[in-house]
Amino acid sequence: MKKTIVVYGSSTGTCESIANTIAEKLGVEAINVSDFNADVVAENDNLILGSSTWGAGELQDDWYDGINVLKNADLSGKTVAIFGCGDSESYSDTFCSAMKEIYDAAEGANILPGVSTDGYTFDDSEAVVDGKFVGLALDDVNEDDKTEGRIDAWLEAIKPAL
Repeated sequence: MKKTIVVYGSSTGTCESIANTIAEKLGVEAINVSDFNADVVAENDNLILGSSTWGAGELQDDWYDGINVLKNADLSGKTVAIFGCGDSESYSDTFCSAMKEIYDAAEGANILPGVSTDGYTFDDSEAVVDGKFVGLALDDVNEDDKTEGRIDAWLEAIKPAL
């Protein structure tokens, strides 16, 4: 596996916990997006980027600067994988929509395919493109019993590209 880093934005600790789980399973480092900068992008071949979704589908607050880092970085030759946390019951019309903002900002990178919407219960999400999420969608609030299995299946699917 090439040099990889997990970058997360977390307000309540849920996305941080998931990022640390992903990093541990891959044997790499996880950092808060507030520590994300052009040097981090330059030093890593693979960026695994995660955010929780807030309000009407917005990014976690710390990610707004992170989006600017992505938009201003040279992402050619970089591989990006995205994960997101959401609440499919209370916010079923914007479930994990923040992933789409990261997806759009990572234009120019090799963005790995996301997961199928099969097995998820939600009404709508900006993060669904062509019937699939743009990354790994997780609802650790209402479906925490599925989180570990979803992470493992996703990592198995993306590892060959890392």
